[in-house]
Amino acid sequence: MPNPYFSFKQFTIHHDRCAMKVGTDGVLLGAWADVSAARHILDIGTGTGLIALMMAQRNPDARIVGIDIDREAVEQARENIADSPWKDRVEVVLQDVCTYHPSASFDVIVSNPPYFVNALKCPDGQRNAARHTDCLDFEGLTASVSRLLSPQGTFSVIIPTDGMEDFLRSASHHGLHLSRRTWVHTKPDASPKRVLLAFNRPAEKNCTENHLVIELSRHVYSAEYTALTRDFYLKM
Repeated sequence: MPNPYFSFKQFTIHHDRCAMKVGTDGVLLGAWADVSAARHILDIGTGTGLIALMMAQRNPDARIVGIDIDREAVEQARENIADSPWKDRVEVVLQDVCTYHPSASFDVIVSNPPYFVNALKCPDGQRNAARHTDCLDFEGLTASVSRLLSPQGTFSVIIPTDGMEDFLRSASHHGLHLSRRTWVHTKPDASPKRVLLAFNRPAEKNCTENHLVIELSRHVYSAEYTALTRDFYLKM
C-alpha cells in the first residue's frame, strides 16, 4: 500500500483521498514558476494543495488560491493547508475554473493540468477527472487563464511534450505569449517527456530556453535538479 503522505522540509502532504498523488511534475512546477514579485497567485487544479503550499513557502508576501472540481481533493487540500505554516495565506475553492469569477485578477497563475487526451480511461472516475482533458481541455484552461490573469501577469504550466504544439496554439489564440521553456529529461540520454512553459500577456522579444536533467544515474540527481528542489525535498 502506498504511503498516505509525503513529507517535505517545511510541510507534509497527505494524499490518500486524492486521485493524483504527490509527483515530480507538481514539484518541478512549484519550484520552477517565477513567483518572486507575485502578490496574488492562482493554482488551477490544486489537487492535494502541493503547488499552492510551495508558492506560499517561496513567497512570504503572496496570497494563494487553489481551485479544483474534486470535492475529496479540496477537503484534503484544506486539511494539508490547515496543518501548514501558511494557513492564513492559502485558500482552496471547490469550483470549476471556467465558471470562477473572483473580485480581482491574479498576477501569477500556475497549473499542472489534466493531460491524457483521448487516452484509454481507467474505471476510477475521480482519477480520470484528474488526468484526462475531458473536464478541462487546453482550450478551456488557456481561456480561463486569459480571463483571470492580470495585464502584466505570468502563467506557468507543465505538460507532456507531445501536447505542447496544441497547447501553444491555444495559448496564442487567447493572447498568451511564450516567454520561457524548459525541456525536462529523466536522464541525460532520454528524450524529454515533459516541458515547463511560462507565458506573459505582452509578447517577449525572445523566449528563454534550456534543458533540465533529473537523474544522472539511478538516485544520483543532477546539480540543476538538486538546486531547483533542495528547499523542498528532505534528502536534497
